[in-house]
Amino acid sequence: MTALKTFDLTTEGGTAWTVRAVEGPVPDGLIGRAVAATVPGEVHTDLLAAGEIPDPFDGDNESKLHWIGRTRWSYRTTFAWVADGNDRQELVAEGLDTVATVMLNGQELGRTANQHRSYRFDVTGVLVAGDNELVIEFEGPVAAAEAERARNGSWPHTNHHPYNQLRKMASNFGWDWGPDVATVGIWRPIRIESWSGVRIDSVRPLAGVVGDRGVLTTHVGLAWTDSAAATVAVEVGGTRQSVTVEPGTGSVEIVSLVDAVDLWWPRGHGEQPLYDVMVTVDDDEWHGRVGFRTMSVNVTPDDAGTPFVLSVNGKPTYIRGANWIPDDAFVTRLTTATYRTSIQDAVDAGMNLLRVWGGGIYESKAFYDTCDELGILVWQDFLFACAAYSEDEPLRSEVEAEAREAVTRLSTHASLAVWNGNNENIWGYVEWSWRVPLAGRPWGAGYYLDVLPKIVAELDPRTPYTAGSPYSFGQFIHPNDERHGTMHIWDVWNQVDYTTYRKYKPRFASEFGFQGPPAWSTLTSVVHDAPLDPYGEQMLVHQKAFEGNLKLERGLGEHLPKWKNIDDWHWTTQLNQARAVAYGIEHFRSLFPLNTGAVVWQLNDNWPVVSWAAVDGHGIKKPLWFALKRVYADRLLTVQPREDGLVVAAHNDTDESWSTEVTVTRRSTARGGAVLAREIFALEVAARSGILNGVPDSTTTDPIREYLEVRAADGTTAYWYFVEDTALQLAADAFTAQVTATADGYDVIVTADALTKDLCLFPDRLDPAARVDSGLITLSPGESHTFHVTGAAAPEQLTSPVIRSANDLVQ
Repeated sequence: MTALKTFDLTTEGGTAWTVRAVEGPVPDGLIGRAVAATVPGEVHTDLLAAGEIPDPFDGDNESKLHWIGRTRWSYRTTFAWVADGNDRQELVAEGLDTVATVMLNGQELGRTANQHRSYRFDVTGVLVAGDNELVIEFEGPVAAAEAERARNGSWPHTNHHPYNQLRKMASNFGWDWGPDVATVGIWRPIRIESWSGVRIDSVRPLAGVVGDRGVLTTHVGLAWTDSAAATVAVEVGGTRQSVTVEPGTGSVEIVSLVDAVDLWWPRGHGEQPLYDVMVTVDDDEWHGRVGFRTMSVNVTPDDAGTPFVLSVNGKPTYIRGANWIPDDAFVTRLTTATYRTSIQDAVDAGMNLLRVWGGGIYESKAFYDTCDELGILVWQDFLFACAAYSEDEPLRSEVEAEAREAVTRLSTHASLAVWNGNNENIWGYVEWSWRVPLAGRPWGAGYYLDVLPKIVAELDPRTPYTAGSPYSFGQFIHPNDERHGTMHIWDVWNQVDYTTYRKYKPRFASEFGFQGPPAWSTLTSVVHDAPLDPYGEQMLVHQKAFEGNLKLERGLGEHLPKWKNIDDWHWTTQLNQARAVAYGIEHFRSLFPLNTGAVVWQLNDNWPVVSWAAVDGHGIKKPLWFALKRVYADRLLTVQPREDGLVVAAHNDTDESWSTEVTVTRRSTARGGAVLAREIFALEVAARSGILNGVPDSTTTDPIREYLEVRAADGTTAYWYFVEDTALQLAADAFTAQVTATADGYDVIVTADALTKDLCLFPDRLDPAARVDSGLITLSPGESHTFHVTGAAAPEQLTSPVIRSANDLVQ
């Protein structure tokens, strides 16, 4: 028997590719002209590397490049192959984006119509010893989607293009935070596999726990060319189990037991031990890792409605999370290092879950591996977002094939916590005026309520499934009812002031958020309006939300004054974003255990843009990120209003009881910050619990000149202001700053002599490479804080707009 041999057809593997425009609205001189291509890659990045197009992110170039999505493109390579004596050769394409015809040596191998799955073509007898030519021709995705709509009829969707006609990343067609750069390409690895006898077709190792033993049930799919029996073996945790199978056996299940197994836990609840797994079938091998854990979601009705409680290893887990979008509009530029950096941003902000949103992709192995290692739970949407979808052929078969492959591939990962049927589609059917244009046609419910849950039950029964987000887990309940299941809160931002968050008592908030601009250096790297203005032409190219900058202005409400200049616009709207989201999360956590989690929209950006992200498209943390780090801390103090007065809400999301002393101080906002009243009480909060303590009456007083400082003995701090900043008497020049050079940058030591609210440092104003370790610092008189800046030399002094506080907005 000859072992499986792989011939790498990627650029990194030494295969040279070209791409050329075949047909479409192409600039003069480009039709038929070969351009060097990178595989894996995308046509936009190929054209950019060749100097054929400008940076799609810069200025208003995005609209100038829309012709790319309406053009037919041909990828081509020639390669030499040497016959190796094996019986079968197959072309394996892990990802083709999206509508493609694949030809080898002039013979059509097949056609594809799904970015989200792989394809395997038998090329035995077509592949020849010597030179071979492989051509993959892609339809322009925008043109292809419109052609499908013309053939099949229109289905309701958001945004401009009918992305719901194709199984392609929806946000690639543009979103309310992302550019319209619908691209094509060989976006995942491609290779020739040559083999005889038997090979591994798929591996699905499901790791669970019974008592103190790990149970690994490994499902191995097999493919055959001959009639010899084979031995299938699984090695894990020092054990080896094997079975001999007869030829033609399609699959085999092997159960392995690991004694005294170390459980995998999300961060904040324990360690993340991972066990190597090796599957062998004669000479073929598969390697992976698993973590032994159990996952469950409790949606059993209670007196308050329907909870949504995610438990890991039987332990309820309060979710502090964020929604995740593709980390670059051109996803093939992402690497293991970029994924780790972005996921580490979530870890450092105190998060324990990322929701892979349904308008993106089933992420790369690097994403899930990193989540496994860092203890970040993954809520995985199936890829349906904000649209109705045909349930007819050929789309139905593509959906099933895609889902089966995704569940098989991702079920390996310990971090996988939830499968979710769609994003907002059930809500859309109920509320978004779809029923008239649908005229009774199926719209996707068959996927979410039948096809997908059956696939999950068959292939990954240990992982919970939910039909959608939001979803209320009841046939006759509105899908976005705060009392039931998961809730999206979007009237805040779109319509009402962020104080509306306190009107809701969501059992689980799986989407909510507020916009703000990216870092100044990020924004000005792509927006070149002169003068720079919130409503400038290029600024609005980088604001995709409907009336987004008007909503930024309206969202200031009475909280902050309207800006006087562009520097104030930038700081004011960033600050308001941070405050709005923190306001919501503090309220949600004060409701514990009624509320069991918050998943903010969104962690990351995929280009430089005004958006809901906490970390911008250049990887710079916005003030929102620092706000999240505070409100997602393991232990949170927050002052909240209740019907009978103010309370100090304490949420202890640790395994240790929280026993401390809390001092509530009423202070003057003026220089010196005179102490006007002080009360002390003992705080006792059990592990994984929350408690409310009334604020003593003696601490309530003059609203515009005084504030409350709530400080635990362990340093946990909260503040309460009786009025908005537009009415609060805040001192000007309330602090001094001293700059000191360090080995890797510099320190900025700030000392307050009056209340200084939400102090932030923006070193990227001086150097785009500079980063700061902290932000949104509030200081009472006499307190100091040290900002540490890396990646830049120390300036002689710091002035506005490099250093800002809320004080300088209200003078």
